[in-house]
Amino acid sequence: MPRRMLTDRFCAHARAQDGDAQTDYFDDQTRGLALRVSRSGQKSWTYHFTWAGKRSRMTFGSYPATSLGAARTRTDEAKGHVEAGKDPRSIGTDDTFKAICEEYLKRECGMKRDAEGKATFKGGLRSAPEREAALTRLVYPKLGARRIGDIKRSEIVRLLDKVEDESGPVMADRVLATVRKIMNWHASRSDEFRSPIVRGMARTKPKERARKRTLTDDEIRVVWNVAEGFPEPFGALVQFVLLTLARRTEAARIGRKEVTSNSFDWTLPAARNKTKVDLLRPLSGAAQTVFASMARIDDCDFVFTTDGKTPISGFSKFKLEFDQAVLEELRRQDPEAKALPNWTLHDLRRTGRSLMSRAGVPSDHAELCMGHVIGGVRETYDRYEYRDEKARAFEALAAQIERIVNPQPNVVAMRGTANA
Repeated sequence: MPRRMLTDRFCAHARAQDGDAQTDYFDDQTRGLALRVSRSGQKSWTYHFTWAGKRSRMTFGSYPATSLGAARTRTDEAKGHVEAGKDPRSIGTDDTFKAICEEYLKRECGMKRDAEGKATFKGGLRSAPEREAALTRLVYPKLGARRIGDIKRSEIVRLLDKVEDESGPVMADRVLATVRKIMNWHASRSDEFRSPIVRGMARTKPKERARKRTLTDDEIRVVWNVAEGFPEPFGALVQFVLLTLARRTEAARIGRKEVTSNSFDWTLPAARNKTKVDLLRPLSGAAQTVFASMARIDDCDFVFTTDGKTPISGFSKFKLEFDQAVLEELRRQDPEAKALPNWTLHDLRRTGRSLMSRAGVPSDHAELCMGHVIGGVRETYDRYEYRDEKARAFEALAAQIERIVNPQPNVVAMRGTANA
């Protein structure tokens, strides 16, 4: 590597050497200091030192924003930290992975923490609460305290292996997507950081993840009946998702202020809607019954809540207990019965959409009930909300579910016989 006594004149005209993507010019006057010059002409100051038995490097400014004199002063300060047994990269900044994640969630997802450390979100990604929960539960225990620049690809692979073994490949891919997003965000704000994540680290393929599962009538019946007696609020949430075709998080975070008291029209705000527009869902009589059955805890606006402060969460735990209750009900009917084949709460949304088609609901109306946007010219010019059409569609869905849950015997008296 080139070494010379750096001068302001040299720094101003320095270029990367032929064939180099970047060249480090080391300063003879201040040991460890180097001017890094890239092929594109960008220049930054780096300090090279030994830490924990390994060669390390830190970047502390660009040239000419940071002058040669200031760079030498910063290097001398960093040397002092090394001699004192302190990593100079951690002085005056927190670049641990957890700190970077917190900064990302704050800036990009509107996260704020209260005095108790509980996170709340305003605007930003709809999935932000789930991402924060996954980071806290699965990632921070392994990588949270590590400097983001020191995290190796192999460490991420081992983390994903553990998540896959304990929570399945889909959850592993969700964790990977979140970590990738944050690392790419940090890379866009850093002169030095390069994400260790590369293509091929995912555990599933998109086509393999695409689900087509819908519940059969027998499965709908047992799920509905178990939900009827399952502890609040999860049992009621299961029924509400099927009756409204809402996504799990849309239903879980519904607030009483989102539902008009006279017409029971539920307006899902654009901030919580995947299409980023307000979505009107007139609640059917059956959905109104579920809604009204949920007792209000203190002054909490959330309908489905366990603590009177936040919306229901921890779906995986509730789902495991619910599946066990379903299995017990099946075995009550048939001792040899097995658990329902793999199903998710999102399958209820797909099931409800199929039931609407069975009930004769026009396809356009059913898609609007789902919250899907009809594209083309109609997306631009058709601003009609189809409130009455959607109300009839949801009532037809509720009637279809009622016929499945409480089937009526189809008995027709034969001609020539007397009624008993």
